[in-house]
Amino acid sequence: MRDLFVNTTQTESGDKPSDQKRPDDPNKDRSVQVRATCGRYFERRVKSELALEEELPWHFDTGMAYHCFSFGDVDSLTYLRAIIKQQPVEYVLISTWCMAATDVEEIKKWIRRGDLKHIDLYVGEIFQASYASIYLMLAELVKEFGGRVAIFRNHSKVMAGFGSRFDFVIESSANVNTNPRSEATVITVDTGLARWYKEEIFDKIQSFNHDFDGWKPYKLKRDETI
Repeated sequence: MRDLFVNTTQTESGDKPSDQKRPDDPNKDRSVQVRATCGRYFERRVKSELALEEELPWHFDTGMAYHCFSFGDVDSLTYLRAIIKQQPVEYVLISTWCMAATDVEEIKKWIRRGDLKHIDLYVGEIFQASYASIYLMLAELVKEFGGRVAIFRNHSKVMAGFGSRFDFVIESSANVNTNPRSEATVITVDTGLARWYKEEIFDKIQSFNHDFDGWKPYKLKRDETI
């Protein structure tokens, strides 16, 4: 039986047996190599953002409406990203039929970074069953700050938000998730319209699910009384 504790003969350096010859390394003249890669969703979003920036003004003007028609080259969430790049957003509601895990991760990144403070989501009646993992991701996220994921007979695609510089509404034919189809979208910079969607429409939605029974509509900082 081999003795596991036998002392082997070492070279003067103490790291190799004296009778072992080191082979020549045929790759000794090569150095480190690096290749950067990105997932197809990330690459698509980069292209989407660059395409939109070519057309939209960098600063939106109050009272203006920007009508956009895309040919599969702009994702829906890119419109909200364009606004978040211009200003911190205190609150946004998102109404969509479906969305992907990558969309949730990006929204979470905005919240963690402080670019977005509060969010409520409104989805279709198939969402909790057909997109169960996404629903759980969203539910876990919004519970951190008292938001909700409301389920009702919904096929609308709307985002309404309130920022430090301007308030806005994004109305679109597109869902939040990535798709290659042509879509029509209007960005309206108008406080009254944003409040109408929030206070008169979505704050009053009665949800099918009961995961957020204690939910209360978010109150904007500007509306708080001292």
